[in-house]
Amino acid sequence: MKIYDFSVKNIDGKDIPLNSFKNKVLLIVNTATGCGFTPQYEGLQKLYEKYNEKGFEILDFPCNQFANQAPGTEKEINNFCQLKYNTTFLHFSKIDVNGKNEIPMYKYLKNEKRGFLGTRNIKWNFTKFLVDRNGNVIKRYGPEKKPKKIEIDIKKLLEK
Repeated sequence: MKIYDFSVKNIDGKDIPLNSFKNKVLLIVNTATGCGFTPQYEGLQKLYEKYNEKGFEILDFPCNQFANQAPGTEKEINNFCQLKYNTTFLHFSKIDVNGKNEIPMYKYLKNEKRGFLGTRNIKWNFTKFLVDRNGNVIKRYGPEKKPKKIEIDIKKLLEK
C-alpha cells in the first residue's frame, strides 16, 4: 500500500485521487486557523514557493479536533489562509486525524511513521508528514518543528 491508494476531498467536496501527485515530494499537514502554530502557514508558503516548480506539493488538511481551533467552513478557512498568509498551496476538506472518523489516509500515515515514543495518534495541529516521490512516508514532524527546519529534508528528496 502507498499514499497513492487513497483519495481525499478538496474544499469543494470533490474526490481527489492522491495518485495525481505521483513523482512529487509531498508535505501533508493537519492545520488550524486559531492555533498558536498557525503562523507556520507563512513558512509553509515560503517552502512551497521555493520548491513547487521542482516537484514539491503541500497538502493542507484543516482539523478541528484540537481545542476547536479550526472553526468555520472549508471556504472560510481557505479565505483566511489566502488573505492572512497568501497561501497558494492546496487546501483540502476539513477532516478528523484521530478516532472513529479519521480518514483512511491519516490512519495509513500514522501507521507508517509513529510519533514521539512510538505514539500513533496525532497530538496537535501542524503535525507534518514528508512523502517521497515514490509515495513512501519518510518522516513525521511534531507541531513544534517549524517549516524552515525541515527544508533540508525536502531539498534532499527533491534532489533524488
